[in-house]
Amino acid sequence: MNWLNWLQRLQKIRPGQGLVVGVPYVWLLMMFLVPFLIVLKISVAEQELAIPPYSPLYTIDPDFGRVNIALNYLNYSDIFSNFFSSVADVFKWQFGLGDSKGSNLYVLTYWLSLRTALATTLICLLVGYPMAYAIARAPENMRNGLLLAVMLPFWTSFLLRVYAWISLLGNNGLINTYLLRWGIIQEPLDMFYNNFSLILVMVYAYLPFMVLPLYTHLVKQDGRLLEASADLGAGPIKSFLTITLPLSKAGIIAGSMLVFIPSVGEYVIPELVGGSENLMIGKMLWMAFFDENNWPKASAIAVTMVLLLVVPIALFHRYESRQLEGGAGHA
Repeated sequence: MNWLNWLQRLQKIRPGQGLVVGVPYVWLLMMFLVPFLIVLKISVAEQELAIPPYSPLYTIDPDFGRVNIALNYLNYSDIFSNFFSSVADVFKWQFGLGDSKGSNLYVLTYWLSLRTALATTLICLLVGYPMAYAIARAPENMRNGLLLAVMLPFWTSFLLRVYAWISLLGNNGLINTYLLRWGIIQEPLDMFYNNFSLILVMVYAYLPFMVLPLYTHLVKQDGRLLEASADLGAGPIKSFLTITLPLSKAGIIAGSMLVFIPSVGEYVIPELVGGSENLMIGKMLWMAFFDENNWPKASAIAVTMVLLLVVPIALFHRYESRQLEGGAGHA
């Protein structure tokens, strides 16, 4: 039934509309699907001392005139070995009921990446929503300046901004130096190379990605709805919970996706400020590619990470589209 609906829609699209609709799909094909298929091909190869350092997907036998396809699933078996028991061990370790020494390293790394990305997304939402709301409700002549203040950090190199946090949070950094000088603390605060510094810098880096989609949806909301709500006796909190928040749902989802997806694969911030206990997927990929020169293993890790993100997001969007179709049908 879905395919019939798609075919009916395609028949109604005019050539000009087809060009506009087709450009994003071509971009998606060239920039995501083709590279993903290349990485998938490498992930089922074997490591070799050659250039490139992996075995070919197929070879041609000149004697028999046939094509021999060689698929190696060992990299995936390493990732998913003792999967369910490792997941149980990781959750026990997370809640202080055990340790993670016997669990699969890849499962632990994926969990740490997801946990860090989720915490970053939630904090960005809690901090970014009031900022976006304040900008959207500010006088029109002030909005551009406030948005510029949000975007201003992007004018500076990403690495420079991360190194600036190192000079602030270190034991000999500016914060500890002045706190010690003023007698507020007796010894330096442990603010660097741990979970605190990792989450803080990641929130700082990705906060604009949350604010901008939220602002885009909040600024479009009709203020007369809040006036009508107040006339009907609803207070500010109830009006916010029943009108503003539900109408900004699309902005919350868009901002959360923009923050969560790159946070999972972040490499620079965990490497510079995260500490040894925060081993994330980006570091695992770096180690497999450059330290071990094992492209098939690194590709398997990358494919697993993509599927770990894309499948739930695709299912969520499918659920959302069905909800919208159901709502349209009832209307």
